[in-house]
Amino acid sequence: MIGATSLSVGPAAAQSTLFKRPSVPATKAQPIAIDLRSAAVGGRTSVPYGWIDFCHRRPKECKVPALPATSVKLTAQNLRTLKRINQKANRAIKPVSNYDHWGTMMDHWDYPVDGKGDCKIYALYKRKLLMQAGFPRQALLMTVVRDLNNEGHTILTVKTDRGDLVLDNLADEIRPWNATGYYFLKRQSQQNPNIWVSINQRGGTPKT
Repeated sequence: MIGATSLSVGPAAAQSTLFKRPSVPATKAQPIAIDLRSAAVGGRTSVPYGWIDFCHRRPKECKVPALPATSVKLTAQNLRTLKRINQKANRAIKPVSNYDHWGTMMDHWDYPVDGKGDCKIYALYKRKLLMQAGFPRQALLMTVVRDLNNEGHTILTVKTDRGDLVLDNLADEIRPWNATGYYFLKRQSQQNPNIWVSINQRGGTPKT
């Protein structure tokens, strides 16, 4: 399945050292008047093999310092940026399965260097574009779930002051985490992307 991800795990990735913290772009827009809630996270858990492999191949992406947790202010302007980047990535990448793309059943996480990829490539690319747009790294979290077909799937969670939003290659609309119907397994720690924390919660009922 093109949206699928392996749920295999490996040892925790090495601690980080270098990262320049971006600032969220200033805006005069008022916050969106909705309450999305946030997924409750548990303790530290195993790191997906794909992230460890990605860090080995692209060490500069992962050798970053621990930073205080922060959230994005959910203004109309920031919501428009999230929608624009979600749709841009969804349209820019040709969907192809991990095996057909890389010739391996092991999860291969990367950027869309050849314009193709599965769910991990979409999510990583969105994370990169949002950081380039000034969104803080600590609010952009790679997240592993089981989708509506109970298949492994990777999405990007965006922590906002109104709750958790999801950027998904299977949907062009930005959705609250608890309107996906997915079963959330784990995601990156806000403070350190090389540490992952458990979730183990159903994300509500899927809504279109």
